[in-house]
Amino acid sequence: MEKRRINISSKRQITIPAKYFEALGLDKELDCIYSNNMLILTPVKKEDPAFAEEILADLIQQGYSGKKLLDEFKNINCKVRPAVEKLIEEADSIAKIASTNYVDSTDDIFDVDETDSL
Repeated sequence: MEKRRINISSKRQITIPAKYFEALGLDKELDCIYSNNMLILTPVKKEDPAFAEEILADLIQQGYSGKKLLDEFKNINCKVRPAVEKLIEEADSIAKIASTNYVDSTDDIFDVDETDSL
């Protein structure tokens, strides 16, 4: 971990040191998360073009073309990331509950007695 103090301009702007900018492969946008009295800046993840291709193929199959195709693609594409993030949050929640209440039943399955020896 590396720490560096950064000045905030009168317009509430900051300058990211070049070393960090380059190391993270930043471009024009960051995701900014506020949590536990901290701001967390993370690179914007690039969309997977294979998923975009699936969306386009589906829209073309539905008969979209030209400007209508582009408009509908933009509409659906902007909904994908929030939907995926919601699924991940739900999966994390289920995993947390499952791990909290987890009971290892391996010994019961294999009928292992503590007095058994190898």
